[in-house]
Amino acid sequence: MLLNLLKKRCSVRKFSGKEVSEEIIDYILEAGRLSPSGGNEQPWKFVVIKDKGIKKKVSQIAYNQTWIENADFLIVLITRIVTDEEGGRDIQKARFPEIEAEIESMDKDLYSKLNQEEHQTKIPGTHMVLAALEHGIGSTWISYFKVNELSKLLGLPEEYLPSEIIAFGYPKTEMKATKKKKKDEVVFYNNFF
Repeated sequence: MLLNLLKKRCSVRKFSGKEVSEEIIDYILEAGRLSPSGGNEQPWKFVVIKDKGIKKKVSQIAYNQTWIENADFLIVLITRIVTDEEGGRDIQKARFPEIEAEIESMDKDLYSKLNQEEHQTKIPGTHMVLAALEHGIGSTWISYFKVNELSKLLGLPEEYLPSEIIAFGYPKTEMKATKKKKKDEVVFYNNFF
């Protein structure tokens, strides 16, 4: 069943206008909440946006992608910045020991903003997209936006950053998956070739 869902998943930017029930939105959020995270850190928060005025402001912050306004709702995936005192750089230093000194010396604010994707919001976001798809709801990931402006709009505390936005709604037309690469183009066993 999961593969059947994945085969029809696509980015939806034209929505029907039909409202998604609160029950289904709760189901989608629960799918995100139950996601795995490294060390069970669960560094995420989810901001649900249904208000038309706020959706309009989000579309402007997302470089005037006006189609966003027509989504039934948005979920902004928020991540908590793991501080240096909590070992925020340790994973990257372990992954890239050849540049450990550069990672250690990087400005704290710059490092936190560049590293925020590592705090795993794509896992709950993917779970939410699939949970929505179970109910015939389409979605599109939005990564192209002004982070600081969205943070201000949502009133986020300093230790949190928005990492992604997902627009959700019933599609206006039938969902048809985009062409994917063949398995032998992306799967290798034991080494790259």
